[in-house]
Amino acid sequence: MPRILGVDIPREKRIEVSLGYIYGIGLKTARDVLKDAGISVDKRAKDLTDEEVARISGIIQTNHLTEGDLRREIGQNIKRLMDMGAYRGMRHKKGLPARGQRTKTNAKTRKGRKNYLGAKVKKD
Repeated sequence: MPRILGVDIPREKRIEVSLGYIYGIGLKTARDVLKDAGISVDKRAKDLTDEEVARISGIIQTNHLTEGDLRREIGQNIKRLMDMGAYRGMRHKKGLPARGQRTKTNAKTRKGRKNYLGAKVKKD
């Protein structure tokens, strides 16, 4: 398995799809990186040479925010919103959707399972 930026990418998939396994890189970014590196998008990850892997890694490190740095920045942005008391920050604190979605229905992912009061099991 080729290893780019500490992430094992799948060997059998095309390289443009395999790069998507790195947090912060989608299909468009992967294509841009491969274009800059001069590598065909149809090439499989297992067919890359060490020199090509190094070129891809170098381009990603210099031009794009990925993995831990990106996660940290996103976390800091959310914390900043919460600290200043912004509406979006309050929604993050309460575990509710932050971008205007309805919550009467269709918010199961953010709200979690329904809590039933008084549905205790009887002990006899």
